[in-house]
Amino acid sequence: MRLLRLSFAVCAAAALAVAGCPKPSAPTDDAGVPAAGAAEPAAEADAGPGLASFSLQYTLPDAGLEAIPLVGEEEGRPLIDPTSTLELRSTLALRNHRVRLFDEADRAMVSDDSAEESPDGLLYRISLPTPLKSGHKYTLVIDAQTGTSMTDSQGREVPDMRIPFQVSGEKEKPQPPPTKKRRRR
Repeated sequence: MRLLRLSFAVCAAAALAVAGCPKPSAPTDDAGVPAAGAAEPAAEADAGPGLASFSLQYTLPDAGLEAIPLVGEEEGRPLIDPTSTLELRSTLALRNHRVRLFDEADRAMVSDDSAEESPDGLLYRISLPTPLKSGHKYTLVIDAQTGTSMTDSQGREVPDMRIPFQVSGEKEKPQPPPTKKRRRR
C-alpha cells in the first residue's frame, strides 16, 4: 500500500513538473501587437550559427582537392582516386572529438594527422604513409574521444559521423606466399 501511495505521489509531481508555468510572452502594446522594442523570436534563432557541418576532400595527383560526397552507407560509397592525403573541415570548432580512418576490416589506419582549430572551424589533415589501395573500402569516423558525445564551440552536442568511401579501380589480389623448398635427407 505504501508503494502505491508513493507511485501516485511521484506521478503527480511529474505531471506538475511537465505542465509547469507557461513561458512569459513578449511585451505588447495593445491588441496583441508586439511592442516596438521587442524582437521577433524567429530573428533571435537566426542570429547564431547553425549546427556544425562537415566536408571531406582528398588530394588529387595534380595537387588539387576533390570533395567526397557525404552519404550514408545504405546509399552506396562514393568512388575516389587513390590518395595519401585527406582533409576534413567543420564549420564550427569541436571539443572532445577524435578522427580516425578505418579500412574495410575495421582496422584503424596508420597516419600522421594535424589539426588546426580556429573560431571559424576545424581543419583536420590525415597524411598516410602509402596511398589508399585501389578497390578497397574505407570509412572516416568522427566521434567523441571521451564520454558519449562531442560538442561544438557553442556547447551543443554534435552527433557522431561515419563517412564511407571506396577507392576506384580493381582490388589488388594479394601475392601468394613463396613456396617452401623441400629438402631431401
